[in-house]
Amino acid sequence: MVRVVQDPADVEACLAVRRQVFVDEQGVSEDLEYDGLDDRAVQVLAVHHDGTPLGTGRLLHGPVAADRTGGDPRVGALGRLAVLRAARGRGVGAALVRGIEAAAVERGLTAMDLHAQTHALAFYERLGYAAHGPEFLDAGIAHRAMRKELTAAPAR
Repeated sequence: MVRVVQDPADVEACLAVRRQVFVDEQGVSEDLEYDGLDDRAVQVLAVHHDGTPLGTGRLLHGPVAADRTGGDPRVGALGRLAVLRAARGRGVGAALVRGIEAAAVERGLTAMDLHAQTHALAFYERLGYAAHGPEFLDAGIAHRAMRKELTAAPAR
């Protein structure tokens, strides 16, 4: 199940998943990972039927996302998508992306931008995102910019 985060326990679960994936596994510094934008983001959390966290992601939109969306208020920024190692390959990441897209559509957004780690390009392409621009480094990891136009009901 994927849900929009509503309470402090869910926020802590999101941060713990990100710490495990980005900080512990990928070596991203905490200063870069925890960028101070989480309190202004729409965060989503994927949980197992027993409530165990499996993954997370977030949506930034409006002025806080301007540096990621070219300043277009109709575009959201999907980011911090992280799935715990034990849950990978089970559709959790795709469910999180769909949940973030649904939250974006509910807020009147018409497109979604993201910065994908290059190893994840095919994953996002399968979900309808198209890469553009050159490869760049973020936190020492190769990325590409991607975009998807959203419809009133994201593809499931």
